[in-house]
Amino acid sequence: MTSEGGPTVVRHSELLTPQTADYLAFLDREKMVYLPYLMYFNRPNFRSTAINTDQFGFRMSHGPDGRASVGDHRLDGPVRLLVGGSGVLGYGATSDAATLPSRLWTKHAPSRPWLNFGAPYFNSTQELILFMLYRHLLPPVDEIVLFSGFNNLVMAQLNHLPLHGQGAFFFCNEYFEKMQELRKRYAKPVKGPRWRTGPKSTPEPVSPSQPTPATMIEAAVELTTRHLDSWLVMAGATNARVSFVLQPLASWVRQEPADQEKLLFDEFDRFSEYGTWEERYGLVGSRATGAAYAAALATACAGRGVPFVDMNSRLAAAVTAEDWLFVDRGHFTDDGNEIMAGLLAESLALS
Repeated sequence: MTSEGGPTVVRHSELLTPQTADYLAFLDREKMVYLPYLMYFNRPNFRSTAINTDQFGFRMSHGPDGRASVGDHRLDGPVRLLVGGSGVLGYGATSDAATLPSRLWTKHAPSRPWLNFGAPYFNSTQELILFMLYRHLLPPVDEIVLFSGFNNLVMAQLNHLPLHGQGAFFFCNEYFEKMQELRKRYAKPVKGPRWRTGPKSTPEPVSPSQPTPATMIEAAVELTTRHLDSWLVMAGATNARVSFVLQPLASWVRQEPADQEKLLFDEFDRFSEYGTWEERYGLVGSRATGAAYAAALATACAGRGVPFVDMNSRLAAAVTAEDWLFVDRGHFTDDGNEIMAGLLAESLALS
């Protein structure tokens, strides 16, 4: 509950999605875990009603015969991996058993165990590095499903940073600020006289070009498929199949949210410290942008023989206006995960 200087106010999120409190504790920036190469990863050995992680930070998956993760309760294999950001992690699910990997393992594609390879904020670079860093802990893998796409598109807005051909990542502004402080610390004083033959010049400030949906889509697809090629090389060593699923976004799925979603979305915009959804993600949130992005990814995947699923169009065709799918515009309710697990298994012919 919150107080605004008067009567106690109960937020809709406290009533409709009380599990959010566990996720906010899990994502506490003060306690964020920083790792070499990855920048950051999930908090290890986190315990709560909604979310639990192993000794390395991987979330537990549940199946018919128990549970498993990359670092604890290891399996002999073969196993399947669901790879991605916070949607794969299961932000918003009421328990570990309600996440997308768990619903696949328990009900919709139970012939192999599914391991959760998800982390909030990750882009395709970090997804790939995570696999390379922890591959030695895995049993044989026969299926790798990349459930991703949104973070690469969002980060394509940061086209003014010195990225040297690499994609931006969440919180990278903080990284560059600290690196600039380090440069100043190691700056060496100039020895001897300094001669000038004219007035001191002041460099013109560089104004970043405003990205358009088209340029953002082009950049995101290029980065995504570059890393997809690396996944194919690594998966080829064990003949694992690699598939790509474009994760759904509420505004890409349907024009109007369900009643519960509207309450939660409006509340998010009202109380967010970082601005409204439109202010933060307006360039990427339209249905037109989502459709264009899906089409570009589908073409890129087809050229590589990679199965592709646009979960946005699949969800839109499978649900009604009353179905409550999202706890916020990018994360799913238990019912949303259940429906997606069924659609994903059907789309990729998983048993």
